[in-house]
Amino acid sequence: MGRLVVALALILASCGGGTTPEPPEEAAEAATTSPAPTTSPSGPAAETTSTAASPAETTPTTSAVTTSTSVESTSDTTPAEETDSVSLVSSEGYTFPAPPEFPEGRISTQLRHDLNAFFDILEHERRFAHMELLSLTNHDDIRVAWVLTDILRFANSLELIELIGARLQEMLGAEGIAGDPIDLWKRATNLLIAWDLPAFPDYPKFKKRIFVLVEQGWEPFFNDPEATIDWRWVSWGGVFIDNRPLGATFPCPRGCIPSLDDPVVTPASEGDWYPDDRVVFGVTINGESRAYPKHQMEIHEMVNDTLGGRRIGMPYCTLCGSAQAYFTDGVPEGIEVPVLRTSGLLSRSNKVMYDLNTSSVFDTFTGEAVSGPLREAGIRLEQATVVSSTWGAWKEAHPDTTILAEDGGLGRSYPFDPLRGRDDQGPIFPVGDVDTRLGVQDLVVGVELQDGRTIAFSREAALAVIDSGGEVTAEGVRLIKDGDGLRAIAVSDGSEIPSHQAFWFAWSQFRPDTRLWSSPG
Repeated sequence: MGRLVVALALILASCGGGTTPEPPEEAAEAATTSPAPTTSPSGPAAETTSTAASPAETTPTTSAVTTSTSVESTSDTTPAEETDSVSLVSSEGYTFPAPPEFPEGRISTQLRHDLNAFFDILEHERRFAHMELLSLTNHDDIRVAWVLTDILRFANSLELIELIGARLQEMLGAEGIAGDPIDLWKRATNLLIAWDLPAFPDYPKFKKRIFVLVEQGWEPFFNDPEATIDWRWVSWGGVFIDNRPLGATFPCPRGCIPSLDDPVVTPASEGDWYPDDRVVFGVTINGESRAYPKHQMEIHEMVNDTLGGRRIGMPYCTLCGSAQAYFTDGVPEGIEVPVLRTSGLLSRSNKVMYDLNTSSVFDTFTGEAVSGPLREAGIRLEQATVVSSTWGAWKEAHPDTTILAEDGGLGRSYPFDPLRGRDDQGPIFPVGDVDTRLGVQDLVVGVELQDGRTIAFSREAALAVIDSGGEVTAEGVRLIKDGDGLRAIAVSDGSEIPSHQAFWFAWSQFRPDTRLWSSPG
């Protein structure tokens, strides 16, 4: 069959060896609304999706929560180890096959030789070499599946997909990954994550060689040998890095999800353009409140702002249903205030954010620096509470609130539903196995205590109890209504405990030891 030439325009364009279509005028909007790119049928198009909950039948639920309307205080929690949350169940509701035994230690000299031969040609000739790829697939070390799925993510040749797919079925078993070739990358990666298949030593070095061809801006992320990133979970989100300077208003030339920096705001009295029943992400710092409309956050996914005299960075992972706010001005003296940006990468379906000044990667869910100079400095950003509420209820609770300007200060328009329900049926990127105590996209309010323990509260169940006159408490935490959303306070003194809302699958996979509040029924 000779040599299989790369059909991946993205790699060629990144390296000056070809062209890729010009991004539309509104790059972020296009990235978040197109169903799938023509350059990568093996995976989804973009990092962002809608946050609508999936149908109840998506995942079997062994929920520890009931929606009791008892007015009694509710303080029961269920620890992860007392449930079947460790069973290998997918987000679609099927059970993964049992994992095989895995090899340990270094890969063979021949496999290393074949990996280098394949990547040398990829780097120098900008093509996937067929014979060298066949050599890779002929090895019995199952850990090479991580490399094959990385290649598969950027493949747009059906021939290439079928070649890799046939070998992956032999290595992993047809039961776990059989189906439409278009979805092969997602199915195979889901299985590898669920199995917790270990990577071989130096796997990140080979991963870097293909990812940096696609986006050179990702190279610094790979250059920290002590990084605590789990590179097995990292995948491409369908867009490129946002590396524009702070305050930039121009779009990324190749297409990125552009941060909104220091947005123009107006008083609530000038916010009538936004319907009262639509969602805002409300933040209050030092008595100053601001509403960030959901549809604008779906376009930008990141805001750098000043509120209540504090500098904050606010990522919104649409895939995880999670808007968070971090104090970026709390870093030690001598460290420049981080400027948060969207990288275009995902970690188990969660957006990967980074600091523009140092190229340090942060765990978006925890605020911990996991690579680069900020990791070396031990930086973990402090969180502020984000309340998910309707605009009408938020401005009633906070009459002095501000709201982002209708045009975002950019002179542009924002559609109210830019994502058009793209993940209504569940996660569109690999997440592996899920915790079945709640439905995959059930909304929870998550809290981390000072001692590191974490608790999740079902939003629906908690609101039902509070609206009936009851209290929702657990582990010294009480939930109270703010607008028609929820925030957490300490039972002891009423002080605020940082909290935010997220899909259950996201909270539980990044907080695997989380306790789940249950309403006694």
